Amino acid sequence: MTEPTQAPALVENMLLLRREDFEDLLDRAAERGAERCLAHLGLENGHAARDLRELRDLLEAWRDARRTAWQTTIKVVTT
Repeated sequence: MTEPTQAPALVENMLLLRREDFEDLLDRAAERGAERCLAHLGLENGHAARDLRELRDLLEAWRDARRTAWQTTIKVVTT
């Protein structure tokens, strides 16, 4: 954020920051928010990407099995 020797200016209860400091503050807030969201979902242990890939693979397998079951049912009924 700002250098230790330069305090942010206060004007009528408003804090004035340099653009770089403001963007740094936003980046840190976004990272903290993302970490809290992952923790809330139980994905905070560093394996979130792998866990999400596995969930997507599981969902894709379920959809394939469901599609195959419907196709088989239709073939049995129509033949």
